[in-house]
Amino acid sequence: MKNLILSFAAVVFLVFDSRGQSASVIDTAYLSSIKTELMKERPKNRNINLVFHGHSGPAGFGNNHEVHTLEAYPNLVLKKLKAVYPLAVINIIVTAIGGENSISGAERFERDVLTHQPDVVFIDYTGNDTGAGLEKSKTAWEKMIQLALEKEIKVILITPGVDQRLDINAPGNPYEQHASQVRALATKYKVGIADPFVIFQKLVKRTDFVKDYMTSINHFNEKGHEIYASEIFKWFEK
Repeated sequence: MKNLILSFAAVVFLVFDSRGQSASVIDTAYLSSIKTELMKERPKNRNINLVFHGHSGPAGFGNNHEVHTLEAYPNLVLKKLKAVYPLAVINIIVTAIGGENSISGAERFERDVLTHQPDVVFIDYTGNDTGAGLEKSKTAWEKMIQLALEKEIKVILITPGVDQRLDINAPGNPYEQHASQVRALATKYKVGIADPFVIFQKLVKRTDFVKDYMTSINHFNEKGHEIYASEIFKWFEK
């Protein structure tokens, strides 16, 4: 199986700024086969299945348990894709569950994710993985990545968002630790990464950040989700 034999061409390169924060550099060739399919017209095209697996973030949870599906980043990604690939038939499939961590997500990965025959799987659990800890989370993420690669499915990992109870710029804070682990997994398995966390670390310094980007203590409004969508869409740019 070709994805088990990792290619020598790295999908993600990590560079570091003066504070040691990393930022992903997009390898536009990683999803080249998917982008080719997205450009085909009927009857040569086929359905493209994008599965977003994770916690309440991709599910669209907001304040008072409201679920804003159309304002959540999976559907914002769809909107961006359709603007560039008007001929494509794209299925956005969200298997996210509010409050879930990666350990539970990994247990149901084959049943709830692979059954959809995804072309690309997006994994977003870092916001809920701090309770489980780095070691257990790493095992769960690796299980999901490996299962996807065995099926020759492309994978995009996603770094954390913001929790107002944490200073996400404090050295060694839990979100930073998990973000670093996710980046390391992307490098190890040569899969893609969307890294909104680096952007949020800069934006939270603004006094109007919570009002402009968040709807609850750890959930985003549409403007916050747009940051996720923009980082993900970089992988699909022509």
